[in-house]
Amino acid sequence: MKTIEIIGGGLSGLSLGIGLRSRGIPVHVREAGSYPRHKVCGEFICGVSRDTLESLNIYELFESAPFYNKSRWFRGNKVLLDQDLKTGAWGISRYRMDDWLQDKFKSLGGTLTTDDRVKAEAGEGRVWSAGRIPKSSSQWLGLKVHMRGYEMQSELEMHMGQGGYAGLVQIEGGWINICGLFKKRRDTEGKHSALLESYLRLSGLTQLADVLGSAEQRKGSFCAVAGFDLGTQTVEDERLVIGDAESMIPPFTGNGMSMAFESAEIALVNLSAYSQGDMTWEQCRANIGMSQRKRFRTRLATSQGCHPFLLSPTGQSALSLASRVKLFPFNTLFSLTH
Repeated sequence: MKTIEIIGGGLSGLSLGIGLRSRGIPVHVREAGSYPRHKVCGEFICGVSRDTLESLNIYELFESAPFYNKSRWFRGNKVLLDQDLKTGAWGISRYRMDDWLQDKFKSLGGTLTTDDRVKAEAGEGRVWSAGRIPKSSSQWLGLKVHMRGYEMQSELEMHMGQGGYAGLVQIEGGWINICGLFKKRRDTEGKHSALLESYLRLSGLTQLADVLGSAEQRKGSFCAVAGFDLGTQTVEDERLVIGDAESMIPPFTGNGMSMAFESAEIALVNLSAYSQGDMTWEQCRANIGMSQRKRFRTRLATSQGCHPFLLSPTGQSALSLASRVKLFPFNTLFSLTH
């Protein structure tokens, strides 16, 4: 069988590697960083099916993770909406998740090299899952930290501000992950978690900023990421891309990590056939690309259409009015974005 080389040991890369090794296929994962590590992530996994996780042989990771069904949405400091989640979701940190996945991959005989940065170029048998495609012109900034000392008002909280929003969910160890997406601005102050507090305050999320300022914070958990665009990513060569390297959905959906696993599931079937000589590389790459576009097209289009409403006062006013008169189509939008 032909060896599969995976560039990037995040969710899509490691879960794909585990799925391939579970089928006896030789795999080499090359990761630029090391484990365990914190990453900017909502750490709220919503919409992925048990069948997908079992096909990748990773469902056991989620069996002990807290599972949630309720959400509360805020506009600024005011409650906007309470809503049950249609499918439920897991809360689990990337610190735990990535470390578990890399251990599982190695236990199955997979080859993993860390601190191994690879030039971005195509190659037969090579899968690119190294996260976002860098965009120097991006207007977005993602910030996250783990905190304790805040009493959650729902199992998931979403706080909409002016030019940004933040999600909160409790993960393992009693920690709460607070992760925000903001339009970049020049009038912020501070570094590390103080920068997140500043963005929250300038976005009108003053109560949340006060909470963060007084809460216990987990050492080393603050992360920041910039230089990315949402939606389908532009790849200028013939790389086979999966996960965030293929598309990035607006994070308010909670569907980003689910899409990483679904992307790995799509790739698993085709790469297995390629490795065993039942499919050419060109066919494999074309099938994976087409299948990802088909599966994610509707949710990407819907979520990007909704995204501006979460960031602007006019859009938030419309959402507030729709919620008050019970016309906010939460379940419909949830179905279309998951």
